[in-house]
Amino acid sequence: MSAHSAAAGRADAYGALAAADPVLAGLMRDHGTSDPFAWIDAGRTGGSNFAAMVLHILGQQISVAVAFILYDRLANAAGGIPTPQAVLALDPDTLRGFGLSRAKAAYVHDLASRAEDGRLDIEHMDGLSDGQAFTALTAVRGIGPWSAEMFLIHQLHRADILPAGDVGIRRAIEQAWQLPGMPTIDEVRDRGAAWAPHRTYASALLWRSLAHPASTAP
Repeated sequence: MSAHSAAAGRADAYGALAAADPVLAGLMRDHGTSDPFAWIDAGRTGGSNFAAMVLHILGQQISVAVAFILYDRLANAAGGIPTPQAVLALDPDTLRGFGLSRAKAAYVHDLASRAEDGRLDIEHMDGLSDGQAFTALTAVRGIGPWSAEMFLIHQLHRADILPAGDVGIRRAIEQAWQLPGMPTIDEVRDRGAAWAPHRTYASALLWRSLAHPASTAP
């Protein structure tokens, strides 16, 4: 897809959301919009879906900066962008020596094993539906709904993903709709049903509303 057509697609998606939901329209006015598929890894994963999922796993429940440190240690030992074969050549104790927890070392090994033996064809998932890709990914140890949804957004560029369990999404909805408390996962899904088929764009807007304060300019 060309940059022009991608920009046009974003404009159409955000326009549809603004027409469907006045609160989202207000968030766009106050906070602006962004490319929901942007994947900021400073070139670390080199377009490899496997390497990207390794980074997603390493980044669970820690800061991006720390995840990059762990990933860079693993990549250095792997001789470059990690491949399933290179990861499997590193035993779990070696991975733990890089700073990975016992659980994350096991998760990365399970991902590599499945990618290597063909149980998960992670580099060729474009032909799968959202549901099929989600099911295939969450069969891997340590890949839960959130990690799978991040992969669907950033690696597969799926346009209709709403990570309803994400705390940031829930907090943004609580603030934007001035709710008395953080909505449940089911309540997020119910509210987001009206945003289909552009829920990835709505998610990006909600995250942006937390990260970018509203402009006070007239």
